[in-house]
Amino acid sequence: MLRKLLLSATAAGAALAMGQSAFAQESVYVPLFTYRTGAFAGSGIPIANGMADYLNMLNERDGGIGGAKIVVEECETGYDTKKGVECYEQVKGKNPVITNPYSTGITLQLIPKASVDKIPMLSMAYGLSAAAVGDVFPWIFNPPDTYWDGASVFLKHVAEKEGGFEKLKGKKIGLVHLDAPFGKEPIELLEKLSKEYGFDLKLYPVAAAEMQNQSALWLGVRRDRPDWIYLQGWGAMNPTAIKEAAKINFPMEKLVGVWWAGGDDDARAGGDQAKGYKAIAVNAAGADFPVIKDIQKHVVDKGKSQVDKAKVGDNLYNRGVFNSMLIAEAVRNAQKLTGKKAVTGEDVRRGMETLSITEARLKELGMEGFAAPLKLSCADHNGHHKVFIGVWDGAKWNKGSDWIEPMKEKVRPLLEAAAKDYADKNAGWPKRSEICDAK
Repeated sequence: MLRKLLLSATAAGAALAMGQSAFAQESVYVPLFTYRTGAFAGSGIPIANGMADYLNMLNERDGGIGGAKIVVEECETGYDTKKGVECYEQVKGKNPVITNPYSTGITLQLIPKASVDKIPMLSMAYGLSAAAVGDVFPWIFNPPDTYWDGASVFLKHVAEKEGGFEKLKGKKIGLVHLDAPFGKEPIELLEKLSKEYGFDLKLYPVAAAEMQNQSALWLGVRRDRPDWIYLQGWGAMNPTAIKEAAKINFPMEKLVGVWWAGGDDDARAGGDQAKGYKAIAVNAAGADFPVIKDIQKHVVDKGKSQVDKAKVGDNLYNRGVFNSMLIAEAVRNAQKLTGKKAVTGEDVRRGMETLSITEARLKELGMEGFAAPLKLSCADHNGHHKVFIGVWDGAKWNKGSDWIEPMKEKVRPLLEAAAKDYADKNAGWPKRSEICDAK
């Protein structure tokens, strides 16, 4: 069900007349697919809040983007693929400038629709890794990193701690993953690299129905005694995994989560025993950034947010802010490219493809140190950007490493092969004909 979050300030008095106010001439419509209910709500709620609050802040502080108000509307998916597709069908006729599935399963279903409906899709650091190849997927964008990049950074971290990649030979490395498309994404890369570096890959799938009942799985971990574990988890799976790892005395410094397993509540659930738990980070946590302070001032303090004030700045809340910043910057680019305020999805596709967020721009946005600089192109819709290892100290996330480059030289050829395979298997997959503005 769609829920309206924001109307133009000048039209607030006419809130019930949605057809007249929500879709005013000088506006851009940004639907947010969110899940505030269900087994994944613990992770979905902070992201939904961060996404909405950043866009609302732009409306409150700046009057929108480039003179165009942002119309924000949530559609509750419950992280259910069928509901997510239903959300898409509800919003596509309202001329959205972009969609955010926020589920790999939903993303996979919507990828074939994007080019037909001329609506770009942002699957920020999730979804189909091969969608990074813009020549094959001109309407899909998955910056700043793919799951294959994340798995490669995990292996770089392991190699650093073990004394070099040659030391990986004979090691046991486990992947505890949700038994769903999202959880399975890194398997192909890890299998290929296990053959190259000689480590033994152990897979530990967690069924969605068993996310909070992992005791047997972790008894298997204790039996196998892997040297390191990569956690590709989401929702209620993550805090359960951290608690179970603590129960078997698995060394927390050798348990590393993907960026979606780095929620504050994920780590809090482990109590004191979670100290030292690690997660790859694409953005910084904390409220001590000008952008977060502006959100507090213009949105949270005015009662225009659903967030618990104590959780402003949590890692996943900031992830939602990062997501919406990318959308806003793509809209700005589209406005510059076209000279229009009320840009379309086709315009914003071009805006996404020309994203170049430098250190200087991050500072202007109040996000210095918040994330790594980001640049996309017509061929590369991901960028394979730097990330870092976050470490939980028992109360908050800290930066536990310098910014780390993914193993792009290993990842990119595999992504290009996977993209070609996808196109070959989907009869009639269109060859790219879209304009390229990137320089």
